[in-house]
Amino acid sequence: MTLNKSFYCRDPSEVARDILGKKLVKNGLAGKIVETEAYYGEDDPASHAYNGKTNRNRLMFGEPGRVYVYLCYGMYHLLNFTTREEGKPGAVLIRAVEPLQGLESMKTNRNTSRKENLTTGPGKLTEAFGIDKEENGEDATGEGSPIKVKEWKNCDEIQRTKRIGVSEEHERNLRFVCKDSDFLSR
Repeated sequence: MTLNKSFYCRDPSEVARDILGKKLVKNGLAGKIVETEAYYGEDDPASHAYNGKTNRNRLMFGEPGRVYVYLCYGMYHLLNFTTREEGKPGAVLIRAVEPLQGLESMKTNRNTSRKENLTTGPGKLTEAFGIDKEENGEDATGEGSPIKVKEWKNCDEIQRTKRIGVSEEHERNLRFVCKDSDFLSR
């Protein structure tokens, strides 16, 4: 079953924790979500929404359950899902998944034969799944969306840590991981 708008219409840290263990699906490719990060609005200096609404971050201020894809460092597309009610910015970054279906396609997309290197980071997973700016704005809860998150298995144990790549002065424990996963960011 595909996650609905009410799942995403909550606090980003709740969504980031609760989406762990769910299945990310795109065109026959699937992976168990094992690592996420939560981002807020004007009170979160690490967030795209920190300085208010812009054309780039407008999706974060829109309805929950939208696919928010942006280019990081000019080379990596990163996958997020919008959270909270309309007008209140929030998003969850999908940092890593455990590959489940479509491994050969993922290996081709990533130009690697090593399963453990396919989706162990936010840029790697979007490359493996073929996710780019074309999906930006899609409704992940809608029938026709190419990207969906579906119910799957829960993680045995969830660990909460500091986000990766965020300066200490702006840091909060907003990274969530399936503790014993072999597919966390590297």
